[in-house]
Amino acid sequence: MPVHRSGTTGRRSLTAAAGALLATLALLLTLPGAAHAAPTDPPADPPTATHSPTPSPTADPTPPGTPAATSGPTPTAPSTPAAASPSGPVPTRGSAYMGMGVIEHDGQGGAPRDDRVAQTEGVDVSSHQGNVDWAALWNSGVKWAYVKASEGNYYKNPYFAQQYNGSYNIGMIRGAYHFGTPNDSSGANQANYFVDNGGGWSRDGKTLPGVLDIEWNPYGAQCYGKSQSEMVAWIRDFLNTYKSRTGRDAVIYTATSWWKDCTGNYAGFASTNPLWIARYNTTVGELPAGWGFHTIWQYTSTGPIVGDHNRFNGAYDRVQALANG
Repeated sequence: MPVHRSGTTGRRSLTAAAGALLATLALLLTLPGAAHAAPTDPPADPPTATHSPTPSPTADPTPPGTPAATSGPTPTAPSTPAAASPSGPVPTRGSAYMGMGVIEHDGQGGAPRDDRVAQTEGVDVSSHQGNVDWAALWNSGVKWAYVKASEGNYYKNPYFAQQYNGSYNIGMIRGAYHFGTPNDSSGANQANYFVDNGGGWSRDGKTLPGVLDIEWNPYGAQCYGKSQSEMVAWIRDFLNTYKSRTGRDAVIYTATSWWKDCTGNYAGFASTNPLWIARYNTTVGELPAGWGFHTIWQYTSTGPIVGDHNRFNGAYDRVQALANG
């Protein structure tokens, strides 16, 4: 009669159960996601913008006898979206500056040739330059400056006080300019806005007459949706209003190619309004109709310290003469 060995059978059953359990664990460990991956470093922060925050403008006291910009916050631009630009995103309203479209439309060439006629170096600035190092510019030979005061009927340069008064305080002859946007309001409206926000004139020997910057529209159609005759009428409205407010004929800043396209190369302002021509090349090239010579030439946007550099067509006493009227 066979003998029943209960202890041996129990041990075999336990061994089999343990083996089955180990096999199950091994299978589980091989399944995807069953094992915990080793800890990793947290994801890196997204890259930050390379541009430093815009510094807060500092205001200098207004020199005696000179017009000052009105106080108060800079008005916001209209909420109506601008037309799309064929060359890229539409810039922020208010950000336009002298020569903004020169390279895109006219290109650029070499440095200006040496000229036997005396030339006086100057600069033009806007909010893009922030607080300007006027001492460095003065020491480099810059003797005059123009500062953007306004644009359209909706924008004032928040750095106007530092730039306009800072150039004056260092000894420069300076003036203000307005970036015209003829599709926003009448020429008279924008001339008044300009004068009311820093574009006035005083006979102190250090203040140049105001400038109408009229060039390619950075926010839409290059001629602002106006016919050539309508553009001439708008410019005339601005110039007449400016003279009635200040007693001075404003300087016209433009580029010959734009003037031809958008005014039909109108010659009627040449006898009264000094010409500031924009051309980044070895010579000023062809001038708009009517003007036999230029008064100022913006020849580069990449000059030292502030970028936009200009030559006044004459010695320093001619700059003084323009200031004195």
